[in-house]
Amino acid sequence: MKKNSKKDKLNGKTTSRRNFIKDSTLATAGVMIVPRYVLGGKGYVAPSDKLNIAGIGVGGRGKDDLAGVYNKGAENIVALCDVDETRAAATFKAYKKAKRYKDFRVMLEQQKDIDAVVIATPDNTHAVAAMAAMQLGKHVYVEKPLAHDIYEARVMTEAARKYNVVTQMGNQGSSWEGTFQVMEWMEAGIIGDVDRVHCWTNRPIWPQGIATPKEKVKVPNTLDWDLWLGPAKWRDYNPAYLPFKWRGWWDFGTGALGDMACHIIDPAFRALKLGYPTAVEASVGLVYVSDFVEGDFPDSCPPSSKIHFDYPARDGMPPVKLIWYDGGIMPERPEELGADEQMGDWNGGLLFEGTKGKIMTDCYGANPRLLPTSSMQYFKQPEKSLKRVPEGHHQNWVKACKGEVKAVSNFDIAGPLTEMILIGNLAIRSYLHKELKPGKKPGDWAPWQYPGRKKLLWDSNNMKVTNFDQANQFVKRDYRDGWSLGV
Repeated sequence: MKKNSKKDKLNGKTTSRRNFIKDSTLATAGVMIVPRYVLGGKGYVAPSDKLNIAGIGVGGRGKDDLAGVYNKGAENIVALCDVDETRAAATFKAYKKAKRYKDFRVMLEQQKDIDAVVIATPDNTHAVAAMAAMQLGKHVYVEKPLAHDIYEARVMTEAARKYNVVTQMGNQGSSWEGTFQVMEWMEAGIIGDVDRVHCWTNRPIWPQGIATPKEKVKVPNTLDWDLWLGPAKWRDYNPAYLPFKWRGWWDFGTGALGDMACHIIDPAFRALKLGYPTAVEASVGLVYVSDFVEGDFPDSCPPSSKIHFDYPARDGMPPVKLIWYDGGIMPERPEELGADEQMGDWNGGLLFEGTKGKIMTDCYGANPRLLPTSSMQYFKQPEKSLKRVPEGHHQNWVKACKGEVKAVSNFDIAGPLTEMILIGNLAIRSYLHKELKPGKKPGDWAPWQYPGRKKLLWDSNNMKVTNFDQANQFVKRDYRDGWSLGV
């Protein structure tokens, strides 16, 4: 029998093997691929068993994500979408047969053979691209953080359930051994009840706390600037925004939290069943442009921040406070850590404080160890109770699309995690929120007051701060005309 030549009778009509797979799915929006063993026995890989995958944002991290799901040809890369020809050039060259697009909306409308989509654009466009794909029944892999604002994360979580698609966020540490070990150690009560967690990172490693550029610069002819802006308000092109530097601008990125918290906080979020905080407060590093005068940089994330998240008792666990540090700020070294021992790793780390001891990990939850570290030579690991992800994070999503496993960082987990992290950004932006003092006018000495410098009480059901209404402007942003979540 020749490959792709088989015809089957299905409900009185002749259909190809690929159409059989699509037609035989229940009439849901999610197109589930029939597992391999159903088609041809264990180990059999029919051409139709390959996912047809499209990439949106395929330079930078997107290039690595595509390589991870492509798996040296085990799947098909059928479409590539990027607004920057220079940035995406290497990926275009790697998948020469894939059709090329600049606008993902055009790609999704025109190319009907797409099963799944990998999204690695700047944070600004994650939600609109993922929603457009999910509404067409496409499985989605979305880089971290899942969304740019709190409302988007909630809508995306609900959409994944509504459209019955397989989802994954690109926080690969959730598939690593260390994360599972932390969860099992907590379940076994190795360090007792945890009431405080410290999370830190060396980010930002790009400019933050800087003025918005004013000079006009010609847009490179290889870049579609309008599409790069996506749903963000219009502003003139400037190389201060891209590539990579977009992370430090509120309209496009989500700062140090958005870059690293989905990696670093994830083990604590899972092991301690955190969900949504009930209160949050922040303080940030300030930049002074002259004596007594703080820099007013509303478009740029601050150079450093410290955030306190309060959680109530839940599932038999006591209340806990999670504290985030970035921009070079770190928690006090625990007494149990040797003076010359490294705290976390270069990217950051995680420290759990319990009634019976402490656990420290590197970034991504890697290399968990008890403190003092000398106690590890006598430590007996608890029995493994959680299923691991030996295939790795990208292939875990691919296998989940084929109905073989469950995606380890699906939106039911990644959505609330992202919301929690973006609540931290809401606190940062509220802290920086300025108002002119009564009786003052611009130009007066010290004319500003900072009403946002307080503990913010969070109502998760309604996604709002209950004691400082002005903070709620950061829950949901307005889109430019022509852009929508489709809800």
